[in-house]
Amino acid sequence: MDNILATIKKEVQSAMQEIDIFVESIEYTKEGKYNFLRIELDKVNGIDLDTIVEATNIINPILDKLDLIDEEYILDVISKERG
Repeated sequence: MDNILATIKKEVQSAMQEIDIFVESIEYTKEGKYNFLRIELDKVNGIDLDTIVEATNIINPILDKLDLIDEEYILDVISKERG
């Protein structure tokens, strides 16, 4: 799975750089009976909901094209928590 996540991160990072977004982390986890592909993003001055939606609309086709994860999962695009 680590190789898959590294490939996904590389492709997503490349696309996110075009809109000045950084990919902080990518993880694949199982919570209860659901699998999550969680992609944490950050941007100078933070990320608002509209930017998360924009990023998700860019990321979805990338994941569809790569088609690296066989099982069903929920894509969870989140902003980096600020402390």
